[in-house]
Amino acid sequence: MEQFFDRLSEKLYQSVIYDNRWKMYLEGLSLTLQIAVVAVIIGVVLGIAVAMVKTSAQGSKNPILRFFNVICTAYTTVIRGTPQMIQLLILYGISAIPNGVIACFIGFGINSGAYVSETFRSGIQSVDGGQMEAARSLGLTRWQAMTSVVLPQAVKNVLPAIFNEFIMLIKDTSIAGYIAVNDLTKNTNSIRGRTYDSTSLFIAAGIYLILTYILTQILKRLERRFRKSDRN
Repeated sequence: MEQFFDRLSEKLYQSVIYDNRWKMYLEGLSLTLQIAVVAVIIGVVLGIAVAMVKTSAQGSKNPILRFFNVICTAYTTVIRGTPQMIQLLILYGISAIPNGVIACFIGFGINSGAYVSETFRSGIQSVDGGQMEAARSLGLTRWQAMTSVVLPQAVKNVLPAIFNEFIMLIKDTSIAGYIAVNDLTKNTNSIRGRTYDSTSLFIAAGIYLILTYILTQILKRLERRFRKSDRN
């Protein structure tokens, strides 16, 4: 047993302490969080735009709106139907984006937007139709009613789902290393290559687990607060 703990201590020393390798975990984690935050912001902006176009196009005879609806439908179909890693490799390898981090911002953001759009569309449809009718009866246009009355209520309904999307993005960014981005997973693999030991992988897994657990607890509190405010 003593030999086991001695070997474990040595492995932890080599994977964390030696040559200040703990800094690599922190630098990787920092970049992982940056990618997730920027991507979810892009995803929310895209998601709201696509959801509003799809919702507004239902039953509309406006040719411009119907054209954009076709574009939005094609966007969500392609993005949701192809692997995220392939999208990232195509964006970085074929496009003119020379920086892997920027490619991650755009790639993860575009991917997130396709899923967030469906979340927002469901949120908009969950708002009582009488809200739109009441707003229209007060003289608001359909667009004004959507942005001023329906959308704010939909945002409140889907906010927990958006927060959950952020949690998912943190884990999904682990593929960023495929385009030479030094995120947490990439830096962990670099440490593993130097130590010839898998201890660093367990450390990275623990970091992801702790981070997602904390964020999940925050999400649960957020959901309880929303349920309480709805009852009041």
